[in-house]
Amino acid sequence: MNVVASAPEGLEKYLANEIFDLGGFNINTYKRSVSFECDHATFYRIHFFSRIAFRFYREIACFACYDRLSLYEGVRDSFDWLKWLTSDKTFNVQVTGRTSSLSHSHFTALEVKNSITDIQQTVWSKRSNISLDNPDLIIHLHLNNDRAVLSLQSTVESLHKRGYRPAVGDAPLKENLASGLLQITEWTGNKPLIDLMCGSGTFLIEAINQSLKVPLKSHTSYLFENWLDFKKNIYIDEKNKAKNKFINFYKLSKIIGCEINKDVFDQAKINISLAGLDNYIELLNDDFTKIQFKSSEGLILCNPPYGKKLGDENELISLYECMGEFLKKKFSGWEFWLLSGNPRLTRYLKMKSSLKVPVSNGGIDCRWIKYLIR
Repeated sequence: MNVVASAPEGLEKYLANEIFDLGGFNINTYKRSVSFECDHATFYRIHFFSRIAFRFYREIACFACYDRLSLYEGVRDSFDWLKWLTSDKTFNVQVTGRTSSLSHSHFTALEVKNSITDIQQTVWSKRSNISLDNPDLIIHLHLNNDRAVLSLQSTVESLHKRGYRPAVGDAPLKENLASGLLQITEWTGNKPLIDLMCGSGTFLIEAINQSLKVPLKSHTSYLFENWLDFKKNIYIDEKNKAKNKFINFYKLSKIIGCEINKDVFDQAKINISLAGLDNYIELLNDDFTKIQFKSSEGLILCNPPYGKKLGDENELISLYECMGEFLKKKFSGWEFWLLSGNPRLTRYLKMKSSLKVPVSNGGIDCRWIKYLIR
């Protein structure tokens, strides 16, 4: 298969490494995506173990596309729709990108739909219905430089939704972004980890799951189960391997999360419980300056307010000053990783960074910054 995975911006090379480790090959990275090839077993496996990807798209056709007519004919002639999409199956069409003549995604999607259903109507005198919420197939069209790429989307929901987080704070960090940021730190669970402002607990949960390579909870169904060449025996074998994988939680060092807001603290407790990690994370409903922990090394994380979605920028200055003073006083020798969406505020830490990784968080241009606490 030729597959494209969508990724958080800034984490493309880490997703590429993940895909390579899971068996993908001929891997190429682009802005917010990774392309690769794989067999069926690998394709199923990555759905259980990729912690960074949003979605996977299996490419099925590529053709020149300049206008409405070339789109209609290209879709019609480029794939054996009658074998893959019988009239009793439902589908929908998703569109990304544009050309000079095809700039409205809704009407472009309608043209793709018409091209497919016209074939069905001509041959069978009946056609598939459109389903937005629970389709059998999702057909994805990407337009760029007068080229069209048709793909089959493998899931309805984005894979960043792990199923453990019904309760989130006001500015939640996406699970796959958190996991990718943690991969950058190279934390393996062998030294203590503290999140100074843990919010709904995403960093804490993803830290454990990505370091121990815990499989993602299986979706109730994957769209690839409806594909013509679905290999059920291979899928069940990969699913059972993931389900029966031994996870040694007891190799983990101390993990602490601190959250001053009681309502958000309660949300974190719920999420951690749903993730099955109650026994491995200590939560404190207090200000981070109350943390007492003796160790010569460890990892501290923080995704503080940037003064954009949460908090007033001027009021946050004292928070950053306090954080810097606290860390230098209490945690000399530790690593500190901060997700910053406001370079003006990070200056008030009065700490010298050793690495800055550009990433996007909810559309905000951020830096994942590493500090060695002196």
